[in-house]
Amino acid sequence: MYLANYLNKLIKEDGFILLDANLNNYVIGNPKKQNPIKLKLLDKSLHYKLLLYPDLFLGEAYSNGSAVIENGTLTEFLDIALKNVGRDETSIFSELLNKLRGTYRFLTNFNLVKKSRSNVAHHYDISEDLYELFLDSKKQYSCAYFKNENDDLETAQTNKIKHIIKKLNLKPNQRILDIGSGWGSLANEIAIQSQCEVVGITLSENQLEYSKKKAKELNLENQVEFRLIDYRQLDEKFDRIVSVGMLEHVGRKFYKDYFNQVSNLLNDDGIALIHTIGSANPPRDPQPWITKYIFPGGYTPSLSEVAKPIENSGLVISDIEVLKMHYYHTLRHWRERFLGKKGRVLEMFDERFFRMWEFYLSSCEMTFKWGHQVVFQFQLTKKFTSIPTTRDYIY
Repeated sequence: MYLANYLNKLIKEDGFILLDANLNNYVIGNPKKQNPIKLKLLDKSLHYKLLLYPDLFLGEAYSNGSAVIENGTLTEFLDIALKNVGRDETSIFSELLNKLRGTYRFLTNFNLVKKSRSNVAHHYDISEDLYELFLDSKKQYSCAYFKNENDDLETAQTNKIKHIIKKLNLKPNQRILDIGSGWGSLANEIAIQSQCEVVGITLSENQLEYSKKKAKELNLENQVEFRLIDYRQLDEKFDRIVSVGMLEHVGRKFYKDYFNQVSNLLNDDGIALIHTIGSANPPRDPQPWITKYIFPGGYTPSLSEVAKPIENSGLVISDIEVLKMHYYHTLRHWRERFLGKKGRVLEMFDERFFRMWEFYLSSCEMTFKWGHQVVFQFQLTKKFTSIPTTRDYIY
């Protein structure tokens, strides 16, 4: 069987049992467990689909139930698979796609204002109740900051907010812009801790409604304003700009526009903090299953893809921090919480949706553990005199 032969070339550490749709068993790699994890295929077409394009078809097969994991969990299976794949491509076809990546990314990342809004709604306007099942109490849907890997999610997300606020080096009465403000927790915390005026912008109607309600509950209505608007439509000045988990939705074609706009909106002595998922590898096409089912229009940039538009915008990179295992731990907490609320998820959606989101959380978790995904935190200024000489103000 070609698929089994290919997998045996790929899997060198640990292993699993492959049961094909013809009920043939194959030992893949060198399984460590006495009763190894089993990947059971119920559809014969997967014999070649998983060989040609596993990046797309494995997620589809798991979601619709034609690929089943036995003697273990999906996360345990992906842990074995991605530990062996690492930062490499998963198939010959994936390598071919990356040779055509320039055209592919241009076609799939054409995020104009109207398209950006529909892309955001696809993911963030599914259901408020869904996100409350696995996020922390402040509903932060981005990488937490684990000072200790045993930190709980609430502590780590609070750490993240504090870490970002320190990097912004805020002064009282400054005007702050939060691009992609989500459910408003960062904007609200900045207002509470700094006595600054904060404007948060989002393209999600659900998030906007929630953010306004929360600001009112916290008596921040006169200090925090939330708007439903695209960042390209703003024409104001701010002392500080922060953007957490939004650059992933900009699209490669629009990095120039994005950083030019950050520069236009930022005062000459201002500071911007851009927090984004990125790739430690050279530029490549978006992960096809994630693009199709989870984040349409999404793209996680390589460092080389954002460095040039930042430089050309008139901004300077005053600090870069690379976080990796922090997001692995964040996703681990999200996955555990999500799986623990399976009954509630099935009440709201169906089995396919549950399996699809299990695959989303588990595959992202393992990609941060073993693969090329990282988080970049860029601190940007227009002149180096805008920041202190050392990093003492951060740490």
